[in-house]
Amino acid sequence: MTIREYLETDCRGENNLAAPASVRLKKKEGRTVKNGGAWVFDNEIDTGTEGIENGAVVAVEDFDGFFMGYGIINTQSRIRVRMLSRRRETVITPRFLYGRVKAAWEYRKKVIDTSSCRIVFGEADFLPGITVDKYEDVLVIESLALGTDRLKDLLLSAAVQVLSEDGIKIRGIYERSDARVREKEGLSPVKGFLSEPFETQVPITENGVRFLVDVENGQKTGFFLDQKLNRRAVHSICRGADVLDCFTHTGSFALNAAFAGAQSVRAIDASDTAIAQAARNAGLNRENFDPARLEWICGDVFDFLPEEEKKGNLYDVVILDPPAFTKSRQTIQNASRGYREINHRAMRLIKDGGFLATCTCSHFMEAEHFKRVIEASAKDAHRRLKQVEFRTQAPDHPILWAGDASYYLKFYIFQVTEEK
Repeated sequence: MTIREYLETDCRGENNLAAPASVRLKKKEGRTVKNGGAWVFDNEIDTGTEGIENGAVVAVEDFDGFFMGYGIINTQSRIRVRMLSRRRETVITPRFLYGRVKAAWEYRKKVIDTSSCRIVFGEADFLPGITVDKYEDVLVIESLALGTDRLKDLLLSAAVQVLSEDGIKIRGIYERSDARVREKEGLSPVKGFLSEPFETQVPITENGVRFLVDVENGQKTGFFLDQKLNRRAVHSICRGADVLDCFTHTGSFALNAAFAGAQSVRAIDASDTAIAQAARNAGLNRENFDPARLEWICGDVFDFLPEEEKKGNLYDVVILDPPAFTKSRQTIQNASRGYREINHRAMRLIKDGGFLATCTCSHFMEAEHFKRVIEASAKDAHRRLKQVEFRTQAPDHPILWAGDASYYLKFYIFQVTEEK
């Protein structure tokens, strides 16, 4: 579709998108959805799935016929139904979807700089399985569920029209639904333009720092917007400091450190493509700082940290922003060893009284467990920690209580001191 077609699509129609069908839960099942969650699992359903087309909107009833809401069914997925609404009087129409997108945008306007932000965050915005990121005047969509995948044109039309009402003209839309998790929904990974083609290196400004976001080939939708406020939070500790940024990706923390006035910044990532992009991003900021103050290193952080300790190199600030080390509960112990190793090594490289910024972006690494891992790391390193801040993801990635999967990022800033 063209942007004009998105603008002209009737996304406020009253036609009912729901099927005249319902599914019924087994007795004593549906605990997750009854506690406010958004998912009904395959082993919780008793009857009603026969003859229903996957992707259809259906009513969900408890074992005794009590109405529980409307959701999208997919018999190919372990998540059998993803809930859309819990109100019996709701009619699932294009206008209903438009209202959900509108509410999501109005929320962002109150809580975050919206120049670049996530405007739809799946279940946390009551639109399951779909995310929409805004990079200045470009939208990037990631669709991970069959039902909302079928509705994406309506949802994107709603997004373009909602933004247009605020005077924001979208010039292009790109799809990054290339995660393998789509296969669990019976969907193939896809990516490509959903509007007229445009330059996929999209310029944005975050916290005063300029970046080029590669929406075609970058990680996820091109940039990690969830760390925006955490990157701003390190500005004060980086001023005048020698900084080491580990797992730098395209340089987001490193460039924020340099913008804040760091004396020097060394940044390391295993991806040569990401490092090249980070160096390009540094060049965009010559008026803010001298790119020569930054050193870009392509290498393995797990090898680099002990080598730095052997060399006796010390830093005022070390930043650890690793990828998720675990994507399932079964691998938490292995992930814990990884987090413990990098945090222990990082603490050994910090000058007495310096600072550590460290995080996990894994939903399965629960906050209390991550805290214990860091405590163990400090004990191994013979260091004492003073907590400066505990933070989570930026509020455009809202944490929906009772929607556990929406809470994934845990971010600490510590002052690190030698044992006294």
